[in-house]
Amino acid sequence: MNNIIVYCENQDGKIADVSLELLTKGRSLAGRLGCKLDALVVGAHLKGVEKELYAFGADTVFIAEDARLCPYLTLPHAAITIGLFREEQPQIALFGATSIGRDLAPRVSSALQSGLTADCTSLEIGEDNLLYQIRPALGGNIIATIINPDHRPQMATVREGVMKKEPVALPVAGKLQILEVAKYVQDSDFTVSIIERHIEESKIDIKGAPVIVAGGYGVGSKEKFELLFDLAKVLGAEVGASRAAVDAGFADHARQIGQTGVTVRPKLYIACGISGQIQHTAGMDQSAMIISINTDPGAPINRMADYVIEGDVHEVIPKMIQAYKQNSR
Repeated sequence: MNNIIVYCENQDGKIADVSLELLTKGRSLAGRLGCKLDALVVGAHLKGVEKELYAFGADTVFIAEDARLCPYLTLPHAAITIGLFREEQPQIALFGATSIGRDLAPRVSSALQSGLTADCTSLEIGEDNLLYQIRPALGGNIIATIINPDHRPQMATVREGVMKKEPVALPVAGKLQILEVAKYVQDSDFTVSIIERHIEESKIDIKGAPVIVAGGYGVGSKEKFELLFDLAKVLGAEVGASRAAVDAGFADHARQIGQTGVTVRPKLYIACGISGQIQHTAGMDQSAMIISINTDPGAPINRMADYVIEGDVHEVIPKMIQAYKQNSR
């Protein structure tokens, strides 16, 4: 009762990174509130999955396992989640802001008449013990802080990469609770079935890149973006882009960093021709070091950068490449 529950996405028992990130954050929220942190896993092939969740601080792991529950189907997953929440009455429920989370969380929120905040970038407990949910709003032009004092659970979806993923020093001696699937779902919940799936792995992985060279609309064109790839090749880096650059067709959407793209935490982030609007910085402000290359000394991103190079990207990057090659022999 009044615990925190994290809905843990999985694929055949492999827990999604975003769910482990939410468990990490959930530990600090639970510590602040003096309550327990629980995890809900729905799917198939879940043997032993609770051990990983204990390692991330889950006090109780609720498991609903049935061959029909994998891959994800809206109706049965929603029925199980809603049923468990009605029994446990958590004060906070967290979901990943993924295709699954964005589908499931609103259904659960509607059924429980609870508030839901989407795509949060920060979750904190206030002095009033309410969950303060922070997210960019109005296209990323402002930061909104949202509280839900009247309804429970307080629900939020959080994008992957926003929170850190850290196991506890010593795994929790947790409790496993197996849910009886038939108690929560009906045959009609399985009206839709997935006959065949084709999954193509993305060839672009900027989320885990230690060094990122990112370009904005100021780079100028898709052809001029090739300079960023040249620098990235020399540094062993990955290329990212702002939403403005993607919308202009300079780069693929898979490279988009920001509120509507990917959240990254590289050791080095080189921002080329990026102004630094909130929508973008929400996805990279946790970078260990930021270098900004910009012709505008007043660009917002310069205020958060560790180093600022005032100049034209097309003149600065070739010099960076030359200097790196000369000094890395």
